[in-house]
Amino acid sequence: MSVVERSSQAKAVVINLRAQHSQRELIDRAASVLGTSRSDFMIESALRAAENVLLDQVFFNLDEATYQQFTEALENPPAIKKRLLAMLTDKAPWE
Repeated sequence: MSVVERSSQAKAVVINLRAQHSQRELIDRAASVLGTSRSDFMIESALRAAENVLLDQVFFNLDEATYQQFTEALENPPAIKKRLLAMLTDKAPWE
């Protein structure tokens, strides 16, 4: 189930946007290629962009216990298996 389908189960709200005619045409063409509506295309695109912005955040707040777990995981990473290490250090076949 896509983000748009999940969100359509809740009460919909109106979001108004102003765009240049050429921008709307481009959006409509892309939505058509995907076989979706302009609204669904724009919502899906905006949600993807919003998620990326939030995932790119450098600073985040943790309570003391969670912070301790986080720093311990950073200071004591799991041992890398020989096979994984070989895969990460071997030259790629196309190189």
